[in-house]
Amino acid sequence: QVQLVESGGGLVQPGGSLRLSCAASGGTFSYYRFSWFRQAPGKEREFVSSITWSLGATYYADSVKGRFTISRDKTKNTAYLQMNNLKPEDTAVYYCAARTVYGLSTTASEYDYWGQGTQVTVSS
Repeated sequence: QVQLVESGGGLVQPGGSLRLSCAASGGTFSYYRFSWFRQAPGKEREFVSSITWSLGATYYADSVKGRFTISRDKTKNTAYLQMNNLKPEDTAVYYCAARTVYGLSTTASEYDYWGQGTQVTVSS
């Protein structure tokens, strides 16, 4: 059974940085795609960024392009989301998700596995 565990969230001032981690276990991830989503109070879950496990091909939502960087460490079975120049509108619960289909999807319902989420709050 695949399990995803996020960590690294917290409170940061505008302009600050955080790095989220997503530790994966229980599977062989060569043909998986890992993504980060976020959900603010009263809003739908929103796609943030995605990476293919094998080749490391990345994709970003326009709202985070140039500020966030997704990566993965195959030796640690961990995906990361480096978030720089954070803004108050980035405040949300951030979720790691994985799907067994290699193709890109920005739709939450098309992901097979989810972590429990980690809170990111950007406020002065």
